[in-house]
Amino acid sequence: MNTKSILLSLGVIATFTLGGYWLGTQTGNMSISTSEAPKDIQHQDMQDAPNSDTKKQEDNEILYWQAPMNPSEIYDEPGKSKMGMDLVPVYADEANSSEGMVKINPVVVQNMNVRTATVQQKDLSTAVNAVGKVDYDEQKLFNVNPKISGWVEQLHVDYTGKMVQRGQPLFSIYSPELVTTQQEYLLALKTNDKIRSSSFEQIRAGGNSLLEATRKRLEYWGIPVSVIQQLEQTGEVKKAVTLTSPATGVVLHKNAVEGEFIKAGTPAYKIADLSTVWVQTSVYDYEVPWIREGQPAQMELSYQPGKTYRGSVAYVYPSLDQKTRTVQVRLEFPNPNLELKPGMFANVRIHSRPKRDVTVIPNEAIIRTGERNIVFVAKGEGAFEPREVTLGVEGGQRNNEIEILEGVQPGEEIVTSAQFLFDSESRLQEAIQKMLQQKQDTSDMEMEKKDTTPGEMNHRTEPADTTDHSSMNI
Repeated sequence: MNTKSILLSLGVIATFTLGGYWLGTQTGNMSISTSEAPKDIQHQDMQDAPNSDTKKQEDNEILYWQAPMNPSEIYDEPGKSKMGMDLVPVYADEANSSEGMVKINPVVVQNMNVRTATVQQKDLSTAVNAVGKVDYDEQKLFNVNPKISGWVEQLHVDYTGKMVQRGQPLFSIYSPELVTTQQEYLLALKTNDKIRSSSFEQIRAGGNSLLEATRKRLEYWGIPVSVIQQLEQTGEVKKAVTLTSPATGVVLHKNAVEGEFIKAGTPAYKIADLSTVWVQTSVYDYEVPWIREGQPAQMELSYQPGKTYRGSVAYVYPSLDQKTRTVQVRLEFPNPNLELKPGMFANVRIHSRPKRDVTVIPNEAIIRTGERNIVFVAKGEGAFEPREVTLGVEGGQRNNEIEILEGVQPGEEIVTSAQFLFDSESRLQEAIQKMLQQKQDTSDMEMEKKDTTPGEMNHRTEPADTTDHSSMNI
C-alpha cells in the first residue's frame, strides 16, 4: 500500500514536470520570435535613418577640417585640434560660395532674434531741433545823434525802455551855429524875393543858389522839414531845435542829459523796432544740408507752454565754429504783441523740404568701419551677403533713416540687428578663404614645378679610341 502510493506520487510529479517543461519551451520560442521581429525592424530603421545623411555627406566634398573651438584653425586631414578635440569636417555646401558670404542655420537666426528691414524708395525729410536765443532785428536798430554840437535844452523821452512812436519828440538842442544858419536862411530868402524880378539872369541865379545852399545845410544837420517850413512861414529864428524819433520802437540806450553839452556825432538815443525779432541758433554740420533760406520754422518758449510761434529761416551763416562744429542760423519771427523779448531762450524746430524718390534704409543697419560702410543683405535660407554702400544725408524722425546713393536696391531685405556678429563671421570666412586660396596656389606651384623639371639625362663618356692605326696592313 505504501509502495503504490509512493509510485503514484512520483508519476504525478514527473507528469507535471514534463508538461511545464514543454509549455515553457513553447512560450520561450514565441517570445524570442516576437522580440526578434521589432529588433530586425529597429535595426533596419537605424540603417535607413543615417542612410540619407550619409548619402548627403558622400555627395558633398569635404573642403577642410576645422577646430570646433577655433574656426580659424583649419587642417587638410582629420585629427585632433591644438586643444585635443576632434576636428569637424566642413563640406562644400556649408562653405560660403562668395567672398564674405555668411551662412547661418535658420533656427540659429531665429534664436538670435535677427531683425530685417526692407529697402524703401520714398521721400526723405527731417526736422532740425535746436535751442535759440531771441535777439534784436539788426535791420531795425536806429541811432539818434545830433550832427551839430550844442546844449540839451529839454528832454521829452527821459528814461531807457520807453516806447516811442515815429516822429515823437526826443529832445531839444541849442546850438549857436544852428541859430546863425537860421538867420542866414531868412536873409537868403528875403534877398531871393527882392532879386527875383531882376532883369539880370546871373543875379537871379546867384540868389537862388545862396538860398538852396543854406537850406541844404539845415537838412544835412538833421533839421526836420516841418521845422524849416515853419521858419519860412513865421520868419522867427528858434533858439532850440527839437529832434524826433526816426521809428516806432523801444529806447535801448539814452545818453542825453538835460543841460549837458553834447558834441556832434555823440549817440543820444538808440531805438529798436521790435515788431520783428531774430532768433539766433546753431545746428551741427551734418544738419546744414537740410537747411535753406525761406524754410518754415517753429518756436516754443518754456515761459509760455502750449503756444507756438511761426517764422522762417532768414540766413545761414557761411562760417563754421571750429570748437563746437556748428553753423549759426538766423531765424525771423513776427512780434506784433511784443511777447518775444530779446534775451529769451527758446526751443526751435526747422522743417526741411523733402528729397524726392530716394533709396532709404534704417540708420542702425549700417556698420561704419572708418574705411567703408557695410550692410548685410538677407539672401534667404540663412545666407547673408555683406555689401558696401555709399551714404547720403540722414533724415527721418530723430535721424533714424539715411539715404543710400549706391549699393542696395529698393525691395531688398537688410539686417538691422546683430550685424556686428555677422561682420565678425564674414571677416573670419573671408580670412579662411584667403588662407585656402593661398594654400591651393602654393600646391599648384609645387606641382607645376615638378611637372616642368626635366629628368636626369644619362651622359656616359665613350672611351677614347687609342688603337694605333699606323701598324695596320691595308
